[in-house]
Amino acid sequence: MIYSVILAGGKGERFWPLSRASRPKQLLKLTSDKTMLQETIDRILPLAPLEQTLIVTGQVISDSILKEIDYLKSSHLLTEPQGRNTLLAIGLAAIHIEKNDPEGVMLTLSADHLIKPPERLRQLLKVGANIAAKEDKLITLGIVPTRAETGYGYIKLGETYKLEAGISVFAVEEFTEKPRRQVAQEYYHDRKHLWNSGIFIWSVRSILLAFEKHQPDAYRRLRDYSKMIGTADEFSAREELYDNSEGISIDFAIMEKASNVLTMKADIIWDDVGSWNSLQRYMKQDDENNVLHGNVICEDSYEMTVYNDSAGLVTTLGVSDLVVVRSGEVVLVAHKTKVEEIKKLLDRVRKTGKADEFF
Repeated sequence: MIYSVILAGGKGERFWPLSRASRPKQLLKLTSDKTMLQETIDRILPLAPLEQTLIVTGQVISDSILKEIDYLKSSHLLTEPQGRNTLLAIGLAAIHIEKNDPEGVMLTLSADHLIKPPERLRQLLKVGANIAAKEDKLITLGIVPTRAETGYGYIKLGETYKLEAGISVFAVEEFTEKPRRQVAQEYYHDRKHLWNSGIFIWSVRSILLAFEKHQPDAYRRLRDYSKMIGTADEFSAREELYDNSEGISIDFAIMEKASNVLTMKADIIWDDVGSWNSLQRYMKQDDENNVLHGNVICEDSYEMTVYNDSAGLVTTLGVSDLVVVRSGEVVLVAHKTKVEEIKKLLDRVRKTGKADEFF
């Protein structure tokens, strides 16, 4: 059977002040009138029904998820005691799925990506799932770059592996993390590189074999934990697992080391919606190239992103290239060139010790 594993554990701090500890990016309605998590669930449901869906998320936001998406039950959530990056989150899901279906195939997606059209994504995932069910392969979707992006990882295409249902599948020559601007421009033009979407397809058996080979300590800890699944001590064993594990991504820990990695060239619109600047790529703009949300009036203002989720009014006059966000009692004003550094601002605000209620 096919299982969807949705990773929903990030903090989404780059969308502060709209994003808070109890309402991170995946619970925001940034791309439609649905939360990003609900969009992710909806686009994958035709392939993996709800009873075969697992959402790996932080314990601190589990109640918020169940409140926001009323058709979810606690059995759909695998809660993490603390954040430990994607390797452990995926291992946790795999070891739980294995208990019920050792031959299962996992579709692993992030809860906070924009993907269109969903029908094409499902076609790609179905083809990948067919391969993964028959072969010991670790498959990732690669996105054809539409710009020289320095904030994404890249996949260098190797030899063609096969053409499956009209979809090109390639061996992976190498992974590159967030290249410099000049290198990203080369990748954009050479047609040999794809964006690493962070969407993975593999059988439970294959990913656990990869853990055993490339991350034996993590594999051993997961095996010890699996003995406690379904018992009264399950969550305390999970806490011990997380206490004793390092935080590392699946890309660094396994994908860059494994020799059985494939990538599928995905002809879809994909965006990781990483910061306030990303809104201008998919939200409607006015005649002055302003992206406006909520009760906002701009005069003689250009290339602005203004997001107001309060009942009040936000106005601008004679300014340009700014991000202005009003959420509750917090207002953020930042130049677009500095938005990627918002975590520096948050660190400074935290050090004051006077603004904990705003996080």
